[in-house]
Amino acid sequence: MRLGRRLYDARKELCEQLNLRSVMFGGRIPNYHKHAAELSPKEYIQKVKQKEIHDPVLSFQMANDFHVMKLLKGYMPEDSGSLEYATLMEWDNIYHNEDNFGRSWERNVRLGLIQWQMRSYKDRAELFDQLDYFLEVVSGYNSDFAVLPEFFNAPLMAAYNDRSEADAIRCLAEHTDAIRDHLVERAVKYNVNVVSGSMPMLDDGNLYNVGFLCRRDGTWDRYEKIHITPNERQAWGIEGGREVKVFDTDCGRVGVLICYDCEFPELVRVMALKGMQMLFVPFHTDTQTAFSRVRHCAQARAIENECFVAIAGSVGNLPRVSNMDIQFAQSAVFTPCDYAFPSTGIKGEATTNTEMVLVVDVDLSLLKDLHHNGSVQNLKDRRPDLYRLEMLK
Repeated sequence: MRLGRRLYDARKELCEQLNLRSVMFGGRIPNYHKHAAELSPKEYIQKVKQKEIHDPVLSFQMANDFHVMKLLKGYMPEDSGSLEYATLMEWDNIYHNEDNFGRSWERNVRLGLIQWQMRSYKDRAELFDQLDYFLEVVSGYNSDFAVLPEFFNAPLMAAYNDRSEADAIRCLAEHTDAIRDHLVERAVKYNVNVVSGSMPMLDDGNLYNVGFLCRRDGTWDRYEKIHITPNERQAWGIEGGREVKVFDTDCGRVGVLICYDCEFPELVRVMALKGMQMLFVPFHTDTQTAFSRVRHCAQARAIENECFVAIAGSVGNLPRVSNMDIQFAQSAVFTPCDYAFPSTGIKGEATTNTEMVLVVDVDLSLLKDLHHNGSVQNLKDRRPDLYRLEMLK
């Protein structure tokens, strides 16, 4: 549940909201008595800093960005483990008096993109084991978001490979509710917002390509693939969704578009005008040409809409799953192109066609600066006197 980390994060957020200079408190050093014969309190603290010694309290506090201000003595006379010693700990609010800097500040957001290896699973429980492994890894890096690819659960279709492609994917859709519920639970357990890639779902007899934003507070929302590729229509009979949404999270406002959708700039512009700061694009592409369409369009969307765009795909082969047999991917995080960002517009990218996790930090405050002070200002310089974009539903 990562309750300790959540409590510290809540303290930091409250400190920022109240515009306080720092969070300070006294902390025990309960393992000091084990080393007191050979180490002074100062030497003990130094060795904990250098990770030569583990202290269950001090090590955890340092891992959560608190630093030692001074040594306290007589802190808790009854504390035999700490021998009455303690540390005065502090976390500095670097955004204190932020208005004096003439800009809006927000904390960094850490993205964990899972470049998923397609492999055979004998049942759903094995799929859950693999999901749990990656979510625990991403959480271990203190990621705020874990992003899965489109149709990451496709290996389960191997059990239905004796059926037509259309029947097989409808059998796969029977797993969707259970997988969603599992991810909602794991988002809370691992303290990470999960973008669930996508899965097939039957709704009133119609088949859709959908995904779920599973927040770490236990709530979730559904997003839908709006534009369906010719192959999806012909092989599976998937229909396009009807809702374009942006979602509020504890790390900002986000949008999710599934694969082909990012090749339609209108959708992303609608989201940007609703305040979207980060766009997640779970994708599945079989060839390098298909991947290149997604990659280049996603990168263009980051520039056009002054936002971060993260794409996550799957790799490997599925010889026993018809219409899902090969994959090509290079997951990445794209940025606008201006002085505060990488000159290439690429914040980070995975190794092509290799199973791995890509962890990237993005600074949302840079987007606000770009909007007001950028070399070019795409959103502000639109010409609504000549053209406009509006949703019809």
